[in-house]
Amino acid sequence: MNPHRRARAADRRVYLASHPVLFTLLAATRHRPLLRLGGTVLVHGPDAYRQVLTRVPLDRIAEGTTGGAAARLMGGGLLFDQDGGEHRAGRRAVGGLLGSRAVAELRPAWQQLLTGRLDGRLGERGSPFDLVPLVHELAGATAAALTGSSAPPPVLAQAALRAAAAAARDHLPTTLPRRRAAARAVEEAAERLNALLPDPRDAMLAVAAVTTTAAALPRAAAWCGRARLWDRITPELAAELLRLTAPSPVLPRVAAADATVLGTPIRRGDRLILVARHAAESHRDQPTDRAGATQAVFGVGPHACPGATLARAQLTDFLSALAPHHPRIHRATPARRTALPSYASLLVTAGPHPLMEREAPCVSSSPERPDSAAPMSPAPQPPPAPRCSASAAAPAHSAGTCPGTPPSRPRTGAPSPTATW
Repeated sequence: MNPHRRARAADRRVYLASHPVLFTLLAATRHRPLLRLGGTVLVHGPDAYRQVLTRVPLDRIAEGTTGGAAARLMGGGLLFDQDGGEHRAGRRAVGGLLGSRAVAELRPAWQQLLTGRLDGRLGERGSPFDLVPLVHELAGATAAALTGSSAPPPVLAQAALRAAAAAARDHLPTTLPRRRAAARAVEEAAERLNALLPDPRDAMLAVAAVTTTAAALPRAAAWCGRARLWDRITPELAAELLRLTAPSPVLPRVAAADATVLGTPIRRGDRLILVARHAAESHRDQPTDRAGATQAVFGVGPHACPGATLARAQLTDFLSALAPHHPRIHRATPARRTALPSYASLLVTAGPHPLMEREAPCVSSSPERPDSAAPMSPAPQPPPAPRCSASAAAPAHSAGTCPGTPPSRPRTGAPSPTATW
């Protein structure tokens, strides 16, 4: 299989594992820009998504929305449940915490953390290293810096992830009846998180910072490992990987007034499921509008996420720290019942530099596991080179070192997500 297609297929398994029924339904209806199912409207198309976020009044504290869950559990005063001038002032305050100047101040701390952890573990070839605990520590350290918490970063990260998972089960669409035990679990998880924060109003900031980081970084690293992109890490590639993986794939909202979107009537009180993954055209290598698709994963207009700058910078630094080690996927385990699609475990090993791979002699190899990375096939050349006789299941070699195989042209690298790297 083409390495890029392998990366997409593996990431899709992670996406579906978190909420199998809901995300399978959304995938099946992707071809409809808008689709009404009773009092719920699924919003898939880029234009429909943009119009809903910029033209339809939204109820920020309605039942079944992120803001509603925040207001019920944390007592209000949050960015999600504010309106008018209060909301704009709140956005300005959060924007100051997450803007370019703040990111520049935070960057040295997480870069030092990454260098220390990765050089000590991935420097030992052959020893698998789980990236997920490292990402959780990084996310917790960032959340602690943003909120002023003195809690150990891994503890803060786990508390935020549990609160987010419980809240997601409470406000995402479901065909099952909601139970009182689930509501109590949400309250208990929120209480544990609030106890770690100087100000409980920062709980949603901590949750957003931790969950987005925990979802985005391992999935992007897995994509790079499978598609062999380690020699092409740039801020532009990081932004594209965020588009392809769409860490926050669904935005549940409620219409606050009647409206019309692409000829479809929207009634006040309708539940709107905005599928950011489809609005960003994550299923396509070449989106119709690249700039719009890149932004869509962070929302649009007055509802855009103020943490986009931090997310892109953190992912760029994370991939840049991994790149010298050329990690290969050893074993990947998708997480289940989490707020956002993510990995429960992502074991990697340090891989040889591509130049070393090209010089390696032909050896027998066993068939690859579905989640492990495959060496790239050689560049096409007429006539097709014969398969190596060492093993019928072995992948094609790129250097033409197998006995009886004519030399091939130098390999040009893994196909990039958008054929621009």
